Amino acid sequence: MFRSMTGFASLTREDERATVGVTIRAVNHRYLDVQLRLPPGLMASESKVRSLLQRHIARGRIELSVSMQVRQPPVPEVELHEEFVRRLGEAIDRARQQGLVSGLLTPGDLVRIPQAMVFKERAADAPETTEELTRLVESAIEETIGALNTMRQREGEHLRADLDARRNVLAAMIERVATAAAEGRAGLEARLAERVRELSRDLPADPAAIAQEIVRTAGRSDISEEVVRFRAHLAHWTALTTSEEPCGRKFDFLLQEMNREVNTIGSKADGLAVTELIVNAKAELEKMREQVQNVE
Repeated sequence: MFRSMTGFASLTREDERATVGVTIRAVNHRYLDVQLRLPPGLMASESKVRSLLQRHIARGRIELSVSMQVRQPPVPEVELHEEFVRRLGEAIDRARQQGLVSGLLTPGDLVRIPQAMVFKERAADAPETTEELTRLVESAIEETIGALNTMRQREGEHLRADLDARRNVLAAMIERVATAAAEGRAGLEARLAERVRELSRDLPADPAAIAQEIVRTAGRSDISEEVVRFRAHLAHWTALTTSEEPCGRKFDFLLQEMNREVNTIGSKADGLAVTELIVNAKAELEKMREQVQNVE
């Protein structure tokens, strides 16, 4: 599955109970890092939202925020501090008996005393309505995740086109390296043979032993194993592009292996043509590595 790790999605859903807004931003990250901002009434759903994200997203830093505006007005709630009011009444009665005050303690007096009564606002939703709102929010979140993944999929197709083109360039380049290395090896054998012939004019030597040593020396520049492994990595790359699983981290590993093969080829193969091709291959691998950092 080729999907970018970056993306953005936002939507609003409403019914007769509430208006719900969901926004998701996704950026690159080595692992899955989820940051949630939920209304206080939905904090109990945090674990469920995280599980929902984990089912649909494998990698990236995900910032999800939810806003909810309930249409039903809040219901006032009044709390009376009975013990405080009782003791206050007793104190006023004693003061009245002593002639210090006159009149009775009225409801208006209680309202003006902060310690006597507390006024709160309570949501009017019954428990079953709260569950319905939670389902509305979760449905909106899932729909937003779908929109986010659609955007990431679309961007992933562009990444795939670029990486496939670079993969084809590498495939052609490694064949040119193999050809140039074979020519370099043949040239090395010819130079060694010529040098031996020059030396053998003055020094006796065993031709069979010399030929064997020439082959052994030239064999150190043989890169056939590295070329075979590199071709296998390219084939594995192609297989991953058609897989249904997220492949970004596997691509990153493959690029490390290909870079290792290129370094080995560069240290073993002989010839100026090989050196130039190796430099170009490393540059291409680095460009691919930068692009793969965006793949989920």
